[in-house]
This record gives sequence, C-alpha cells and structure tokens, in this order.
Amino acid sequence: MRPANELRPVTVRRDVPSVAPAVLWEQGETAILATATIEKVVPPWFPEDKPGGWVTANYLMMPGSTPGRKRWPRTGHTDSRGTEIERLIGRSLRAAVNMDQIGPHTITIDCQVLRADGGTRTAAICGGFLALSDALKAVGTDSAIRGELAAVSVGVVEGKPVLDLDYPLDSNADVDMNIVRNAAGQYVEIQGSAEAAAGFGSEHLTAMLDLAVLGCNELIEIQRKHR
Repeated sequence: MRPANELRPVTVRRDVPSVAPAVLWEQGETAILATATIEKVVPPWFPEDKPGGWVTANYLMMPGSTPGRKRWPRTGHTDSRGTEIERLIGRSLRAAVNMDQIGPHTITIDCQVLRADGGTRTAAICGGFLALSDALKAVGTDSAIRGELAAVSVGVVEGKPVLDLDYPLDSNADVDMNIVRNAAGQYVEIQGSAEAAAGFGSEHLTAMLDLAVLGCNELIEIQRKHR
C-alpha cells in the first residue's frame, strides 16, 4: 500500500498525435491529455485598451475514461461538474502567467480525461501548465510565465490525512480537498469539504495543507524537468 504522504507515480509524455502543443500527464491510473490552442485574437469582451491576452480552459471526461461508459454531454461540450472544473483550471493557469505579456492571443487549454482514477482536476492543472508553457514558447512569450504551478488532492480517510487520492480513497474519504500552489510557495486556490463527516478540525486541516505543500513541491520539480 502506498504511504499516506507519497504521490502516485507521475509520467509526462509529449509523443502524442496533435497539431497543437500537447502533454499527456499520467498520475497513477489517471491520464489527462492537455492541448494548448493559440489564436491571434482576444475574446469579444476583452477591453480594447488592455494589453495582453487571455488564457481559458475546457475539461471533458471521455466515454472510455470510466469503467461504465461516460456519456457525452447532451448540450455543450461538458456537464455542470465539468464547467466548475474548467473554471478552476482556467483561474489557476491564469495565475501562473503575466497576462499583459502574452500578446493579443487567446490560449485555450483543452483537458481530456482519458482515464479517471481520482484527482482528474488536479492532474489537468499540472499537465495543463506544461501545455500552456509550450504554447507560450511557440509564440515567443514564455518569459510571461511567473513560475511553475501545480495542484494535488488531499483528504482524510479513516481518520488519517492522505495525499493524492485515487478513486478508492476519494470515494471513502471523510474530507476531500484540492490545493493549487505556485513555485513561489503561495496558495492559488483551496477547495475543500467534509464529504462524509459532520465537519473537520483545525488539526486535520493543518495536516492536509502540510501534505499538499509536500505534494505540490514534488510536482513542481517534475514540471521543471519537463519544461
């Protein structure tokens, strides 16, 4: 059994068929394909007198990503859960970039879940950052990157804090959190809730944050090796 303070094994691949910059991020049995599409336009609502561009994200679980077929959304490109997740991904990735330095571009990070075994949103952020970095290199504005950015899940399972929840751990967690941190050691976003408990105390919160710091630091080191 994996120690409670240990990440699942991470593999990063770029040898995937794609016209756009693409990264396959595998964390345990979870696999995310993140592609970065660059358009030389800004969104219609973007202020005309504002320099720079925009970074946004999409998220979709593919039909074969779960043991039972994941149905395509009836309308649009994702479901309500996916909409919430892609907003998280977009907010997180924008925090890693000096937006006024990327030129008049819109960069869309499309995150496709090829295989889901817990932590898909955090893995999408990790892989999405590398795809975004590749896209900015392609347009000569990679200096706009403030630094690496990573995310990881933590939780309390059977009373014990655990890092990087796979599906069995996540489905049995009393508390579930997703933490996004940058290379400067700052928190970018914290999501958490008592999934199957009346609540949780400060001692568990502190323990989970400590695990998240450990995990994000390790993930940032992995990203640095692959930039």
